[in-house]
Amino acid sequence: MPLRWQEVALPLVTITLLIILKYIPATAHLPLSRAAGVVAFGYAAFLALRLLQPEEAVVVEGGLAELRPSMVEYFACYGAAGLAAVLLFAVIVMGHVADTTQLIATYLAVLLLSGGSLGIGMAGLFTHTSWDHKQVRHRNAMGRVVELDWSDVRVVRPNWRGVTIAGTSGRITFSQFHAGAAQLAKHAATRARRNSETATKAFATS
Repeated sequence: MPLRWQEVALPLVTITLLIILKYIPATAHLPLSRAAGVVAFGYAAFLALRLLQPEEAVVVEGGLAELRPSMVEYFACYGAAGLAAVLLFAVIVMGHVADTTQLIATYLAVLLLSGGSLGIGMAGLFTHTSWDHKQVRHRNAMGRVVELDWSDVRVVRPNWRGVTIAGTSGRITFSQFHAGAAQLAKHAATRARRNSETATKAFATS
């Protein structure tokens, strides 16, 4: 699946914000240049892993196709969690000698990284999406299952959480970083177009 504008804009905005904060007196003493370097390195690793993301889904017994988490999601989830743990350890160990502004900034970074890691895990690593010639089935991290018949699919659209397949009986959202996400999105879009054409013909002949 090609890069989306959010995947390019987020690191650029983050690095730009860190550069701006570097020239503000209240935050000029923070290690913002080092933080910008970490963001740039992480984005370079993200792009490299993005190129390795498989386009085809995994076919299991019975002809069922499944999405699987990609290396991008594992890297983002566990990398963010590991970095948050390192920063939290630094806050605990160096808290009595560090500057108050540095402590607050580091603690905020810990919260952001922890929240990001949890969000990636809940939206990507701990979900399951599969489909066959009849329907698509999605189970979220909380165990809730949604099943959509292909004949019910009406719209397929990208959003900030991934790709959403909407039908008359519900909607399914899956991560665009999953292995096979491009295949499922293309298949769903084809089904939605066919369903729309069928509905239009039926309306015209009625």
